[in-house]
Amino acid sequence: MSARTLPAARPAAGWLPARPWNGMTVLDAFCNIGGTGMGLHLAGFDVLGVDLLPQPRYPFRFVQGDAVEFIREHGHTFDLISAGPPCQHDCTLTAGTNQGRGFQYPDLLEPTRAALESTGRPYVIEQPPGRASRRMHVDLKLCGEMFDLAVLRHRNFEAGGGLTLTQPAHRPHRGRVAGMRHGQWFTGPYFQVYGNGGGKGTVQQWQQAMGIHWTTDRRELAEAIPPAYTHLIGHQAAAQLSAPTRAVAA
Repeated sequence: MSARTLPAARPAAGWLPARPWNGMTVLDAFCNIGGTGMGLHLAGFDVLGVDLLPQPRYPFRFVQGDAVEFIREHGHTFDLISAGPPCQHDCTLTAGTNQGRGFQYPDLLEPTRAALESTGRPYVIEQPPGRASRRMHVDLKLCGEMFDLAVLRHRNFEAGGGLTLTQPAHRPHRGRVAGMRHGQWFTGPYFQVYGNGGGKGTVQQWQQAMGIHWTTDRRELAEAIPPAYTHLIGHQAAAQLSAPTRAVAA
Protein backbone atom coordinates (compact mmCIF):
# COMPACT_ATOMS: atom_id res chain seq x y z
CA MET A 1 0.00 0.00 0.00
CA SER A 2 1.44 3.38 -0.96
CA ALA A 3 1.00 6.75 0.70
CA ARG A 4 -1.31 7.72 -2.17
CA THR A 5 -4.03 5.44 -0.77
CA LEU A 6 -4.39 7.56 2.36
CA PRO A 7 -7.84 9.13 2.82
CA ALA A 8 -8.19 12.74 1.75
CA ALA A 9 -7.00 14.99 4.55
CA ARG A 10 -8.14 18.43 5.63
CA PRO A 11 -5.26 20.81 4.78
CA ALA A 12 -2.98 22.35 7.36
CA ALA A 13 -3.48 25.87 8.71
CA GLY A 14 -1.64 28.68 6.97
CA TRP A 15 -0.12 30.12 10.14
CA LEU A 16 2.13 27.19 11.09
CA PRO A 17 5.62 28.27 12.19
CA ALA A 18 8.26 27.74 9.53
CA ARG A 19 11.05 25.23 10.15
CA PRO A 20 13.31 23.07 7.96
CA TRP A 21 11.58 19.83 6.92
CA ASN A 22 13.63 16.76 7.83
CA GLY A 23 12.21 14.75 4.91
CA MET A 24 10.12 12.50 7.16
CA THR A 25 6.46 12.03 8.03
CA VAL A 26 4.75 11.31 11.34
CA LEU A 27 1.27 10.05 12.14
CA ASP A 28 -0.20 11.87 15.14
CA ALA A 29 -2.79 9.32 16.33
CA PHE A 30 -5.50 10.39 18.81
CA CYS A 31 -4.30 13.86 17.89
CA ASN A 32 -6.75 16.00 19.89
CA ILE A 33 -5.93 19.71 19.59
CA GLY A 34 -2.39 19.12 18.33
CA GLY A 35 0.03 19.69 21.20
CA THR A 36 1.88 16.52 20.20
CA GLY A 37 1.76 17.42 16.52
CA MET A 38 3.18 20.90 17.07
CA GLY A 39 6.25 19.57 18.84
CA LEU A 40 6.86 17.06 16.06
CA HIS A 41 6.31 19.76 13.41
CA LEU A 42 8.90 21.99 15.08
CA ALA A 43 11.29 19.01 15.15
CA GLY A 44 11.03 18.89 11.35
CA PHE A 45 8.37 16.27 10.61
CA ASP A 46 5.46 16.53 8.19
CA VAL A 47 2.44 15.83 10.43
CA LEU A 48 -0.86 14.10 9.72
CA GLY A 49 -3.37 13.80 12.57
CA VAL A 50 -6.21 11.33 13.05
CA ASP A 51 -8.91 11.46 15.72
CA LEU A 52 -12.41 10.10 16.19
CA LEU A 53 -13.70 13.65 16.83
CA PRO A 54 -13.65 16.48 14.25
CA GLN A 55 -10.95 18.61 15.98
CA PRO A 56 -11.65 21.82 14.02
CA ARG A 57 -8.71 23.66 15.62
CA TYR A 58 -6.13 20.96 14.89
CA PRO A 59 -3.59 22.92 12.80
CA PHE A 60 -2.05 20.14 10.68
CA ARG A 61 -3.40 17.90 7.94
CA PHE A 62 -6.21 15.92 9.50
CA VAL A 63 -8.33 12.83 8.89
CA GLN A 64 -11.34 12.06 11.08
CA GLY A 65 -11.62 8.38 11.93
CA ASP A 66 -10.80 5.55 14.32
CA ALA A 67 -7.13 5.97 15.24
CA VAL A 68 -6.43 2.28 15.91
CA GLU A 69 -7.92 1.23 12.57
CA PHE A 70 -6.03 4.03 10.79
CA ILE A 71 -2.74 2.83 12.33
CA ARG A 72 -3.42 -0.73 11.18
CA GLU A 73 -4.28 0.33 7.64
CA HIS A 74 -1.89 3.22 7.01
CA GLY A 75 0.70 3.36 9.79
CA HIS A 76 3.35 1.59 7.72
CA THR A 77 3.42 4.52 5.27
CA PHE A 78 4.85 6.88 7.92
CA ASP A 79 8.39 7.18 9.24
CA LEU A 80 7.22 7.59 12.83
CA ILE A 81 3.95 7.13 14.69
CA SER A 82 2.99 8.95 17.88
CA ALA A 83 -0.06 7.69 19.78
CA GLY A 84 -1.70 9.09 22.90
CA PRO A 85 -4.83 6.94 23.42
CA PRO A 86 -7.45 8.36 25.82
CA CYS A 87 -6.29 7.70 29.35
CA GLN A 88 -9.51 7.65 31.40
CA HIS A 89 -9.46 3.87 31.85
CA ASP A 90 -6.09 4.00 33.61
CA CYS A 91 -5.68 7.55 34.90
CA THR A 92 -4.94 8.40 38.52
CA LEU A 93 -8.44 9.79 39.07
CA THR A 94 -10.11 6.63 37.79
CA ALA A 95 -7.78 4.50 39.88
CA GLY A 96 -8.40 6.62 42.99
CA THR A 97 -11.36 8.93 43.53
CA ASN A 98 -13.47 7.25 40.83
CA GLN A 99 -12.24 3.71 41.43
CA GLY A 100 -14.75 1.17 40.20
CA ARG A 101 -15.92 3.34 37.30
CA GLY A 102 -13.16 2.31 34.92
CA PHE A 103 -15.54 0.02 33.09
CA GLN A 104 -17.15 3.13 31.60
CA TYR A 105 -14.01 3.84 29.60
CA PRO A 106 -12.54 1.56 26.91
CA ASP A 107 -9.04 0.19 27.46
CA LEU A 108 -7.22 1.38 24.33
CA LEU A 109 -3.61 0.94 25.43
CA GLU A 110 -3.22 -2.71 24.41
CA PRO A 111 -5.12 -2.43 21.09
CA THR A 112 -3.06 0.66 20.23
CA ARG A 113 0.24 -1.07 20.97
CA ALA A 114 -0.79 -4.12 18.94
CA ALA A 115 -1.70 -1.91 15.99
CA LEU A 116 1.60 -0.01 16.26
CA GLU A 117 3.63 -3.22 16.39
CA SER A 118 1.83 -4.53 13.30
CA THR A 119 3.18 -1.62 11.21
CA GLY A 120 6.86 -2.38 11.73
CA ARG A 121 7.47 1.36 12.12
CA PRO A 122 9.12 3.22 15.02
CA TYR A 123 6.54 4.51 17.47
CA VAL A 124 5.95 6.35 20.74
CA ILE A 125 3.02 5.84 23.12
CA GLU A 126 2.15 8.65 25.59
CA GLN A 127 0.19 8.23 28.81
CA PRO A 128 -0.13 10.15 32.10
CA PRO A 129 0.98 8.57 35.39
CA GLY A 130 -1.51 6.03 36.68
CA ARG A 131 -2.29 2.38 36.25
CA ALA A 132 -1.11 2.49 32.62
CA SER A 133 2.44 2.99 33.90
CA ARG A 134 2.40 -0.59 35.16
CA ARG A 135 1.39 -1.82 31.71
CA MET A 136 3.95 0.24 29.78
CA HIS A 137 7.68 0.05 29.33
CA VAL A 138 8.33 3.60 30.50
CA ASP A 139 11.35 4.76 28.53
CA LEU A 140 10.92 8.48 29.16
CA LYS A 141 9.27 10.61 31.85
CA LEU A 142 8.80 14.29 31.12
CA CYS A 143 7.74 17.22 33.27
CA GLY A 144 7.11 20.86 32.41
CA GLU A 145 9.87 21.99 34.75
CA MET A 146 12.39 20.36 32.40
CA PHE A 147 11.33 22.91 29.77
CA ASP A 148 10.85 25.97 32.04
CA LEU A 149 7.06 25.74 31.67
CA ALA A 150 4.56 26.95 34.27
CA VAL A 151 2.90 23.55 34.34
CA LEU A 152 4.17 20.23 35.70
CA ARG A 153 2.05 17.80 33.61
CA HIS A 154 4.08 14.61 34.11
CA ARG A 155 3.82 12.22 31.15
CA ASN A 156 5.27 8.79 30.44
CA PHE A 157 6.42 7.58 27.03
CA GLU A 158 7.07 4.11 25.66
CA ALA A 159 9.22 3.69 22.55
CA GLY A 160 9.02 0.77 20.13
CA GLY A 161 9.85 -0.38 16.64
CA GLY A 162 13.57 0.08 17.21
CA LEU A 163 13.29 3.63 18.54
CA THR A 164 15.11 4.54 21.74
CA LEU A 165 14.56 7.61 23.93
CA THR A 166 17.11 9.28 26.22
CA GLN A 167 15.88 10.49 29.60
CA PRO A 168 16.85 14.08 30.54
CA ALA A 169 17.36 15.03 34.17
CA HIS A 170 14.15 15.68 36.12
CA ARG A 171 14.69 19.07 37.72
CA PRO A 172 13.41 19.64 41.27
CA HIS A 173 10.08 21.47 41.36
CA ARG A 174 10.37 25.12 42.41
CA GLY A 175 7.21 25.29 44.49
CA ARG A 176 3.52 24.47 44.56
CA VAL A 177 0.73 24.56 42.01
CA ALA A 178 -1.30 27.78 42.25
CA GLY A 179 -4.79 27.58 43.73
CA MET A 180 -6.71 26.35 46.74
CA ARG A 181 -5.53 23.08 48.29
CA HIS A 182 -7.19 21.71 51.43
CA GLY A 183 -8.31 25.14 52.55
CA GLN A 184 -4.97 26.84 51.93
CA TRP A 185 -4.15 29.21 49.07
CA PHE A 186 -0.92 28.75 47.10
CA THR A 187 0.47 31.21 44.57
CA GLY A 188 2.47 28.95 42.28
CA PRO A 189 4.75 29.05 40.23
CA TYR A 190 2.75 26.37 38.37
CA PHE A 191 -0.82 26.17 37.09
CA GLN A 192 -2.92 23.02 37.18
CA VAL A 193 -4.39 22.85 33.69
CA TYR A 194 -7.71 21.14 34.31
CA GLY A 195 -11.10 22.09 35.74
CA ASN A 196 -12.51 25.56 36.32
CA GLY A 197 -12.35 26.33 40.04
CA GLY A 198 -9.82 26.67 42.82
CA GLY A 199 -7.75 29.46 41.28
CA LYS A 200 -6.71 27.33 38.31
CA GLY A 201 -5.63 30.35 36.28
CA THR A 202 -6.98 32.21 33.27
CA VAL A 203 -7.15 30.77 29.76
CA GLN A 204 -4.25 33.05 28.79
CA GLN A 205 -2.17 31.70 31.70
CA TRP A 206 -2.98 28.15 30.63
CA GLN A 207 -1.99 28.90 27.03
CA GLN A 208 1.34 30.36 28.12
CA ALA A 209 1.99 27.55 30.60
CA MET A 210 1.35 24.87 27.97
CA GLY A 211 2.89 26.62 24.96
CA ILE A 212 -0.40 26.27 23.04
CA HIS A 213 -1.90 29.45 21.61
CA TRP A 214 -4.29 28.21 18.91
CA THR A 215 -7.23 27.32 21.18
CA THR A 216 -8.97 29.12 24.03
CA ASP A 217 -11.05 26.09 25.00
CA ARG A 218 -10.21 24.90 28.52
CA ARG A 219 -11.15 21.29 27.81
CA GLU A 220 -8.89 21.17 24.77
CA LEU A 221 -6.01 22.68 26.71
CA ALA A 222 -6.60 20.31 29.62
CA GLU A 223 -6.40 17.25 27.34
CA ALA A 224 -3.26 18.34 25.49
CA ILE A 225 0.40 17.82 26.20
CA PRO A 226 2.93 20.65 25.84
CA PRO A 227 4.59 20.75 22.40
CA ALA A 228 7.96 21.03 24.15
CA TYR A 229 7.68 17.34 25.10
CA THR A 230 7.36 16.03 21.56
CA HIS A 231 9.81 18.60 20.24
CA LEU A 232 12.42 16.81 22.35
CA ILE A 233 11.16 13.37 21.28
CA GLY A 234 11.02 14.40 17.63
CA HIS A 235 14.63 15.53 17.64
CA GLN A 236 15.72 12.27 19.26
CA ALA A 237 13.71 10.25 16.74
CA ALA A 238 14.95 12.21 13.72
CA ALA A 239 18.56 11.63 14.77
CA GLN A 240 17.93 7.86 14.64
CA LEU A 241 15.88 7.69 11.45
CA SER A 242 17.00 8.34 7.92
CA ALA A 243 14.98 10.25 5.33
CA PRO A 244 12.59 7.93 3.49
CA THR A 245 13.02 6.57 -0.02
CA ARG A 246 9.27 5.90 -0.38
CA ALA A 247 6.59 8.44 -1.28
CA VAL A 248 5.76 11.14 1.22
CA ALA A 249 2.18 11.22 2.56
CA ALA A 250 0.39 14.10 0.89
